[in-house]
Amino acid sequence: MHAYQDMVFCTAARLTANDAQAQDIAQEVFLRAYENFERLRGSPSAGGWLKTVTTNLTLNHLTRYRRRWRFFSELARDDSESEAPEPAVAVLDTLFAETDAAERCELVKQALERLPEQQRTPLVLFHYEEMPYQEIAARLGISLAKVKTDILRGRQALAHLLADARTQPSAGAR
Repeated sequence: MHAYQDMVFCTAARLTANDAQAQDIAQEVFLRAYENFERLRGSPSAGGWLKTVTTNLTLNHLTRYRRRWRFFSELARDDSESEAPEPAVAVLDTLFAETDAAERCELVKQALERLPEQQRTPLVLFHYEEMPYQEIAARLGISLAKVKTDILRGRQALAHLLADARTQPSAGAR
């Protein structure tokens, strides 16, 4: 448990953006690990098993307790239908040039927590869990096009949140 508790908690926390829910999910993961202890004891794939169980339990939790997915067609449409990245995406590298890794991680974590669930979940699954688009679509029960749109919009929103965080006077203070 000690060897994997951070990985399990971080995986759940990234997907839920809620530490209390992540703790509950981590507890459930380790209960399942305890039930399968004999099989996992000497297994070199125990970490992968724990990560898979964590991801599945978190996605089940989100499916059970989330508000209904809203399709972008239900939202007010922007005048711009362009899929081109926002200017904020291009300036992030320069904004973070003087930021240490720990501060960058904290800023990204805070920005992810502010994203809507329909953007955060596929974005985390793609970038942190390294799932392909097809698998994300299948896991979330949505179309491939929606996954791609949610990830694109999530990246753009994340870039704006991070750019705003870096231009705030308190964000640069160490």
